[in-house]
Formats: sequence, structure tokens, C-alpha cells
Amino acid sequence: MNIDSIRNGIVIDHITKGRGMELYYLLGLDALECSVALIRNVGSSKMGKKDIIKIDADIPVSFDVIGYVDPGITVNIIKDGVIADKKTIAPPETLTNVIKCKNPRCITSVEQELDHVFKLVDRENTVYRCIYCEAKAK
Repeated sequence: MNIDSIRNGIVIDHITKGRGMELYYLLGLDALECSVALIRNVGSSKMGKKDIIKIDADIPVSFDVIGYVDPGITVNIIKDGVIADKKTIAPPETLTNVIKCKNPRCITSVEQELDHVFKLVDRENTVYRCIYCEAKAK
């Protein structure tokens, strides 16, 4: 399989095996006009197997979404074919409008204009709860 290197863009690396598709959709990568490669089950000496996403454009990506889906992911910013910046992502303290509360009794189900806000309550296990009804995310 050949996946070309990119000149200017982003490589999202060290994604836990099987989480690449969730990240792909939450970041809205399916709506981009540029080339996007999602590579699944790549061999890794550190992780065993991992997923990788390559975006062939210099676009803004939400580090909050990345930190929510899979803390510890590495984001490489590519400029002129070389890594210009490398970031390791941690889970954000709050998530706003990244996910929706699933509790049908939550105020966000009735009040459509309210933001869906989740607070990190357990950093070790990456557990988020709705700030309105305390429902657990995921």
C-alpha cells in the first residue's frame, strides 16, 4: 500500500487501534475537499497496532476533540515536507458542543440553544459528565 507523504498538512499519529473512524467523523474530515488518508491497524513497536490519519492541507483541527477521543495522540504539523511542530494531546477539562448529552431528561434536550457542555471528572479513565444532568458521556 502506498500513501504519499504530504508537503503541508497534519498527521494524527498514535491513535488507539479502532478509534480512527470516530475521530475522522468528529473532526468533520469527511466534509473536506483535500486528500485525507485513514490508515487502520498499522504495526507499531510501541502500541502493537495503531491508526493514523493524514490530512493533505493545513487546516485547523480541534485538539479538544482529539483529546476526548484518545488522549496521548501525537499531532504532527507538516510544513514544506518536514515536521514543523509536534504536539502530544491531553484530555481537555471541558468539552463544549463536541458530543451531545444522551439523557432524554436533560435540559439540553428541551432547550435547543443551550451548549452541550461536559466536564472531565476522572482524568485517569477519561470520564466526562454533563454539567446539567451529570449523565456520563459515551
